[in-house]
Amino acid sequence: MIMKDYYTSKVVLITGGGQGIGLGMAQAFAEAGAKVIIADADAEAGQEALARLKQQDLQVTFIPCDVALEEQVQDLMKQVSKEYGVLDALTNNAGIADPFVKPLQEMPIDVFDRVLAVNLRGPLLCSKYALPLLQKAAHPAILNISSTRAFMSEPNTFPYSASKGGLEALTHSLAVSLTAERVRVNAIAPGWIEVGEWEKERQRYTPQHSKEDKEQHPVGRVGMPEDIAEAALFLCSDKAGFITGQSLTIDGGMTVKMIYK
Repeated sequence: MIMKDYYTSKVVLITGGGQGIGLGMAQAFAEAGAKVIIADADAEAGQEALARLKQQDLQVTFIPCDVALEEQVQDLMKQVSKEYGVLDALTNNAGIADPFVKPLQEMPIDVFDRVLAVNLRGPLLCSKYALPLLQKAAHPAILNISSTRAFMSEPNTFPYSASKGGLEALTHSLAVSLTAERVRVNAIAPGWIEVGEWEKERQRYTPQHSKEDKEQHPVGRVGMPEDIAEAALFLCSDKAGFITGQSLTIDGGMTVKMIYK
């Protein structure tokens, strides 16, 4: 880890931190000394994540929250305020991860609405209600977890792609809008990140990647949550104090490689 102990005494909130990339970031921030709050709508995943990190003597708490629901987000921030009184970094990671839906002519519109509610409305609500806590920090930061699917698509992924495209725009809009509040806002757009070993127990699996899978990436492998976590540690720190309104693609080079099949 490149920033060991940097986050000592700092408070970091990670939505969707119960599994996958969110859990990877929660562990990294906690190992760097932060007091980490995991917020997740999946209570099973959240409790497992809490136990997993507590076993490593890390400072972590879990608060159930569906980020699409304004009252739950308000309650989340009230609990954070009561317990810590400040927030150094907010990582908007919670999202409906499965990008595939039925073809357009068959897709119920409520599927589209739910994905945008969690993936786009959620980060806006969390940023809004976290702002008073962020303003109390010396170097406050918001980090949005977007996706390379904001820039490229497979068939029938329009709710997810639209939500992540919106999150990219929300990132630079918030960055410009929150300058007076001293809050930097950036995004990470992950590519193929293998989360099999970071899932909750009953969904966990051992990853197996073919030669073709690996060769899609110029770096020669599929990504891991640790790859995202290392960048998150940097972007949420004052070491990145001259970076705001930006999106960092972390995909092993996959989106810049021309693939003919």
